[in-house]
Amino acid sequence: MGGLLALSRGIDRINEMVGKSVSWLILIAILVSAVNAIIRKTMNISSNAWLELQWYLYGAAFLLAAAYTLKQNEHIRIDIVYNALSRRAQHWVDLLGHLLFLMPFVTLMIWLFLPWVGMSIRSGEYSNNSGGLIIWPAKTLLLAGFGLLWFQGVSEIIKKIAVMNGLIPDPPQDTAAQETGTLPREGSK
Repeated sequence: MGGLLALSRGIDRINEMVGKSVSWLILIAILVSAVNAIIRKTMNISSNAWLELQWYLYGAAFLLAAAYTLKQNEHIRIDIVYNALSRRAQHWVDLLGHLLFLMPFVTLMIWLFLPWVGMSIRSGEYSNNSGGLIIWPAKTLLLAGFGLLWFQGVSEIIKKIAVMNGLIPDPPQDTAAQETGTLPREGSK
């Protein structure tokens, strides 16, 4: 299990780095949007490429940060039900959710995206909009986002099994609350 936990730590580090890095894409997308609007209003010049660039940037931020969001345990779930369960039952819900829902869905998406992205790259697919951008980078980001999410799913399964077997400590339930200081850290009074 030590080798799997090392693999999990490596996946976590990569997704942590990617997740924090792509957050800057939101700022860039906002700046592109603002500059595009100013140029359009003041100079009466418009380009579909700028609009599509915004979509690419927002899409990349959300797709590439999905794995980081899973790592931080910040994905949406029905907390009213989940929080009423014992911690052991919560572990089982998480593990079964990853195994029965997350991993099959993400695996299916990767399997479906591979030929679709490959065809787009080979054909050099461009947007149908006049002056639009090439499309294959956006499609490749879809595949990359699901790839990162698949690996993070593997990491979460490894960690959940290790926690359930007492091999690693149980992490706090709400990492966002702990980072903002609204949840007491372990060992604090």
